[in-house]
Amino acid sequence: MSNEYIEKEEVAAKEKQEKKQTKSRSTKRTQSNAFVQILNGDFLAKEFVVNNLGFIFFIVFLLIMSVAKGYYAKQLMKDIDTNQKALDATTAEFVESKAKLEEETRRIELVNQLAPKGLKETTKPAKVIRVKKED
Repeated sequence: MSNEYIEKEEVAAKEKQEKKQTKSRSTKRTQSNAFVQILNGDFLAKEFVVNNLGFIFFIVFLLIMSVAKGYYAKQLMKDIDTNQKALDATTAEFVESKAKLEEETRRIELVNQLAPKGLKETTKPAKVIRVKKED
């Protein structure tokens, strides 16, 4: 029975199946071959990489600048926090000094401090002298 009639569809299906198997084998080979080339560094000598070397350096430069920008922003935030804390401390000191000055320069405190020196508070209101200017 070696001379049996085989339908064309069956032959076409077998051929397709064989092509799929060889394709999957070749893709696995190229994938593993590409991985080996990356590990060996052989892909760097390919024409595509050599022709686009300037663009590759540009992309690497942009990546480095992106990382540097992140570190710079982090440093700026740290400096802003430090300066904000210093500003808050200075503002608190200013408010405290202003309150102390207002307390010490109240009228009654000044009268009490100047009494031993012989100065007294006036009881007469101050007079304002106004001069009319002629045109």
